[in-house]
Amino acid sequence: MTSSLSISASQPSPELLELPWNLPLESWPDETIAALPKGLSRHVVRFIHLGDHIVAVKETTPELARREYDLLRSLDRLDAPSVEPVAIVSNRRSSAGEELATALITRHLQFSLPYRAVFSHTLRPATATRLVDAMALLLVKLHLDGFYWGDVSLSNTLFRRDAGAFAAYLVDAETGALHPEGLSDGQRESDLEIARVNVAGELLDLQAGGTLDDDIDPVQMAQSIVESYRSLWDALTGQETFDTSERWRIAERIEKLNALGFDIEELTMSSDETGTTLSIQPKVVDAGHHQRRLIRLTGIDAGENQARQLLNDLDSYKATFYPEGDVSEEMVAHEWLTGVFEPVVRAIPKELRGKLEPAEVFFQLLHHRGHLSREEDRDVSLAEALSRYVDDVLQYRRDEETVMNPPTGVISQVPTEEINWRDLV
Repeated sequence: MTSSLSISASQPSPELLELPWNLPLESWPDETIAALPKGLSRHVVRFIHLGDHIVAVKETTPELARREYDLLRSLDRLDAPSVEPVAIVSNRRSSAGEELATALITRHLQFSLPYRAVFSHTLRPATATRLVDAMALLLVKLHLDGFYWGDVSLSNTLFRRDAGAFAAYLVDAETGALHPEGLSDGQRESDLEIARVNVAGELLDLQAGGTLDDDIDPVQMAQSIVESYRSLWDALTGQETFDTSERWRIAERIEKLNALGFDIEELTMSSDETGTTLSIQPKVVDAGHHQRRLIRLTGIDAGENQARQLLNDLDSYKATFYPEGDVSEEMVAHEWLTGVFEPVVRAIPKELRGKLEPAEVFFQLLHHRGHLSREEDRDVSLAEALSRYVDDVLQYRRDEETVMNPPTGVISQVPTEEINWRDLV
């Protein structure tokens, strides 16, 4: 190693200096190598032990290394699903003074696998479908961040198993470009066509190797990535116009996003002579996010799924009554709590209050209301839905055997017919 060696790193990593940078990567000694499965690559790539971590080292040109490093850092700041850049090592020379390729170092994504390792055995149709969904979701997330990939493929993706599904992550960004102002339709379509062609070729390669189920058509499977992407993109970005009385359509749209694995970061509504237009900014959230937010805003301690549904109703309430958004979230949460949630809880007949916890009652009521609104193609008010839920559903449930603290005072029941709450549109 010579004194001309240059290391640019986002964080101090003294262990980098101990690696044999004077050797071509393919000649590094076995004790430095981590035995992990690799995907196909046009460059020499090795997994290396670096202190307590494992990193991927890729030999490339100085220009491509710097470009990809900067792109990965930008994606990391956007919390995009991609590998984390660690360092660039340049000005490498052998002991004889020969120039060696620049090295780009990224952190290995723990528990992730390249697609050939995931599907080292026969790829069944159900597994292939989950693969398609993960790829489509990855591409949508990147496009929402304004990232044009330019080389979408299974080989440039890592997969993690995720509760029976797969989560996909970008691992190679050297052909990409970040556009903060967003991508044009042409750029998105270009990425989709690249994905269709590359994935079809990779699946045909699996088929030739005997690791693809006979029932899978590689070309159709690649096309389904495009179809899945379009469906998801429309659900996330499509604008929908409806009458102001059709509040149930807001809840339906949010539920569809939740089912696709997204939460809402921002929900806005605007009105003109043609109707009300709903715009949603999606985001992916960490585990327990909804529980923490609900407790912070309302003091209600609920399960994660319950909290998600209650917050959806809170956000829908805010968009309906404060469409300009010029009001604090805490104030709206207090108004929703005292004007919507608590009156519903008080309106449950005393003899039925042991059936379910309050958060679960409200959660089920929202679903019942949505069902009635869709079935009758009108916006069923919460007061009407509550009355019908109590009569048709709640009274027939068994009491939940839960231990609850004794009440500290008497809470008067509010008859359903007296509930107003701005008519709960």
